[in-house]
Amino acid sequence: LVVCLSVWLLVCAAPLLAIAWRALASLGSGGAGVLMEPDTWQALGNTLRFTGLALVLAMALGLCHALGVHALDRWRTRRGVSAAGRWALAWRTLEYLPFVVSPVMVAFGLLLLYPGWTASLAMLVGAYALLAYPFVARSVTAALDALPASLAQAAATLGASPVRVLWRVVLPLVRPALRRGMAFAAATALGEFAVSLFLSRPEWTTLTTLIYQRLGRPGEANLDAALVLSCLLMVLALGAFSLIDGRASRAMGGSHA
Repeated sequence: LVVCLSVWLLVCAAPLLAIAWRALASLGSGGAGVLMEPDTWQALGNTLRFTGLALVLAMALGLCHALGVHALDRWRTRRGVSAAGRWALAWRTLEYLPFVVSPVMVAFGLLLLYPGWTASLAMLVGAYALLAYPFVARSVTAALDALPASLAQAAATLGASPVRVLWRVVLPLVRPALRRGMAFAAATALGEFAVSLFLSRPEWTTLTTLIYQRLGRPGEANLDAALVLSCLLMVLALGAFSLIDGRASRAMGGSHA
């Protein structure tokens, strides 16, 4: 435990604390001015807009993926079809594909495959969602696996249709897991850099690409601006995660109560 906490502190916590400390120091030396610049507000608006759109699409993709796995598992259990089990296993494995492949490869492959869609909003948001939806799919799949089959069966025996069972029984029970997956997806989309760099337009600058631009310019003022922007991005990610996951935790506590 001590070794794990030490590695976590040195590799994860210490760099974030260093950025926060340097950003606070930069605020007193004129770094706060970057927060008032039009480029920063434009980048902030683009980041929130792209993240919001990608989060909606990631939620839809993750739900479809998880429900597809759950349906194949039920088919295998009720009918004893071995092919359904193989398809379910393959479908589960596909959840991890965006984790295995580098975002640079995804963005570069999209550029090669769909040159006519380059710098389009649909392509950009779709790439964001592709990299973020596995968090939703993994979380909801685990919740569905832990869901007792007797609950849906009891609702069906009382006359509820499959759609009503899904809407009134299954989805409310997996809602905390859905929100938790969405929290991770939102944090991932907020900090996405490779897709933004490859697929966006010049006027679609996000906070990550703006930080990259500032670091590429000489001068102490640009370094201070990059530190302040990095701290702003960190606050946004933590705020989005706390907002979404905090609701999931409260919902989970209420369901247990």
